[in-house]
Amino acid sequence: MSWGCTLAEPTEPQGRTLEANAATAPAEPVAVALAAAAELAVIQGYARRIAEVASDKLAEDIVILDMTGVSSFTDFFIICSGRNSRQTKGIYEEIYHRLKQESRLIPRAIAGERESEWIVIDYVDIVVHIFTPELRSFYRLEDLWGDVPRVAFDATDAA
Repeated sequence: MSWGCTLAEPTEPQGRTLEANAATAPAEPVAVALAAAAELAVIQGYARRIAEVASDKLAEDIVILDMTGVSSFTDFFIICSGRNSRQTKGIYEEIYHRLKQESRLIPRAIAGERESEWIVIDYVDIVVHIFTPELRSFYRLEDLWGDVPRVAFDATDAA
């Protein structure tokens, strides 16, 4: 995740020590960390919302992976399956239209919608993978990223 913030090394002002300066300096690193945590919570909320929309379209085996500790290009992967290419396309279309309508979110990139066997929707902070069962078992992204934490999501709560 990138917030465009860079923390500079503290420098010692003339006539004061770092310890004296630290007592009166604003807690900028703390403020940046709090802002980052708040932004991550919002992004996680969108990830859960996407999973709910996929569940509404009867997507199967929905998994949300927290990629923040291992990826510089995205914060969350959502992986799900449709029973066939027609259903994967329907899941994709529903996610696209609902997020556009509800939150004015448009993906940066979309790949695979023509074949609809593996559709990737790139919302930058969230990347959605919608597979047919055959391609999901072939690529096994959950196994590839097996060491990353999963975000709790219960499809029965979404319905």
